[in-house]
Amino acid sequence: MHFPKEVRYVAIEGVIGAGKTTLAQMLSERLNARLVLERFDENPFLAKFYEDADHYAFQTQIFFLLSRYKQQQELFQVDLFNSYVVSDYIFEKDKIFAYLTLKDEELKLYETVVTSIEKNIPQPDLVVYLQSSTERLMSNIRKRSRRMEENITEEYIRDLNEAYNYFFFRYKSCPLLIVKATDIDFVGNRNDFEELLGQILRPNRAPVEYYSPTSKK
Repeated sequence: MHFPKEVRYVAIEGVIGAGKTTLAQMLSERLNARLVLERFDENPFLAKFYEDADHYAFQTQIFFLLSRYKQQQELFQVDLFNSYVVSDYIFEKDKIFAYLTLKDEELKLYETVVTSIEKNIPQPDLVVYLQSSTERLMSNIRKRSRRMEENITEEYIRDLNEAYNYFFFRYKSCPLLIVKATDIDFVGNRNDFEELLGQILRPNRAPVEYYSPTSKK
């Protein structure tokens, strides 16, 4: 099984805990695609940010921005006409966190940097946004028990979830599939994964599509 001819590069997006990395890994394995994962564990400021956002937001954001830029530049070395790529993020999502966490002067400096580099970023052929509830996101975060995420608050995830929804409901950079992730278990239910896979691989897409799986008892 392969992507449709017009789809070579798929990016999975969602708030922390939505399952984007897991889905990206599953898709990559199933489709024998190159897997590009965000290197969040390399950011030395992230754990400190969750403890004290006011003091560490800018350092955290700039490290992520430059790390994501470097990783995206590596995609230029991939022949996207002969290779399939699955990623667990899009570069543009960096702005969601910046606008949510940075102060005015920090944001001005951030925008100066990002404006100078974002034009050199390759765009996905399809973005899959896993839309979820704050309750489901918090539950998933607690279940995976990452030490650096111990201090994430429900308020932060709620604000981030609202920011993601605002961003993707206005997203026009490339075709977008919005998945109601609260009604699907693509990890534990094989049928759910196969149905979602079919939605992702379907050719002749509209600019924006919604997939609301049939709720299962």
